[in-house]
Amino acid sequence: MAFETKNVEKNQLAAEVQALKNGGQRLLTMTCVDLGESFDLLYHFDLDLQMTHLRLTVPKGESVPSISGIYFAALVIENETQDLFGIKFEGLALDFGGHFYLEEEVKKYPFCKVTVGKTEKAGEGA
Repeated sequence: MAFETKNVEKNQLAAEVQALKNGGQRLLTMTCVDLGESFDLLYHFDLDLQMTHLRLTVPKGESVPSISGIYFAALVIENETQDLFGIKFEGLALDFGGHFYLEEEVKKYPFCKVTVGKTEKAGEGA
């Protein structure tokens, strides 16, 4: 079953999410889809059993603005997405730095189609 989504740009995300919150929508979750060269972040909202979806497409390696300043609970799914896909969220209310689920020893992001690894900076890990 397909659903309608509104495509947003990074600079529009916070305003769109704030408008949904002001309209009484609740944040359900966010879904991340690996498209190969980019990611789709799908934000899912609900009001009176009517769902609203926002889609933000970002190239791999680009950071994304956090919505945890608008919906505090978003910090859970954003930290999870950082761990599993390697997407960095700017302005997270509480940032676990890629260790929400994963131990420091984990060097690659488990849900990326293409192996994306963490690298140690000079002088670290020795």
